[in-house]
Amino acid sequence: MTVKQAVIKKKSVVKLALSGLSLSVLLTLSACSGGDNTPTDEPAVVNETEAVVVEPAAPAEAEPVVEVETVEVSEVKAEEVSAVVAEPEVLAADAGATLYEKKCKVCHEKGLLAAPVFGNKEAWAPRIAKGIDTLHMHSAKGFNKMPAQASAEVSEAQVHAAVDYMVAAAS
Repeated sequence: MTVKQAVIKKKSVVKLALSGLSLSVLLTLSACSGGDNTPTDEPAVVNETEAVVVEPAAPAEAEPVVEVETVEVSEVKAEEVSAVVAEPEVLAADAGATLYEKKCKVCHEKGLLAAPVFGNKEAWAPRIAKGIDTLHMHSAKGFNKMPAQASAEVSEAQVHAAVDYMVAAAS
């Protein structure tokens, strides 16, 4: 799961929790209003011979105040990102070359499936112009004819290292 997906999932959980809390507050407040307040059609019976003393009504009990903590989005992002992002994966210095030799070389050595040939500056130039972040994303998640390279056996960091290795060879 990427950091972005984790942040989105965490936001959804926070929104759901706040919605549930709001609903429970509303139900509690409606239950506290108590009793049947519908008027009756029968007139009040008043004995005209006795004096009627009207006492002021006792103050109504204050409804319980429920405070809901609000969290700003910027605060949530900072907390979630720090909670989700673990230590960055530490790779060996030759991790990119190793993965290239194991997996990438199959297509990038001969240009299969329109893959840019390893070390060919002309073939790599338009891809490098898109930026390293785009190359990392396309290689990890797949793009056009290239299938996603990140998997259970190969981490995104390893794929990024292999891309960096191939870009360095074409630069």
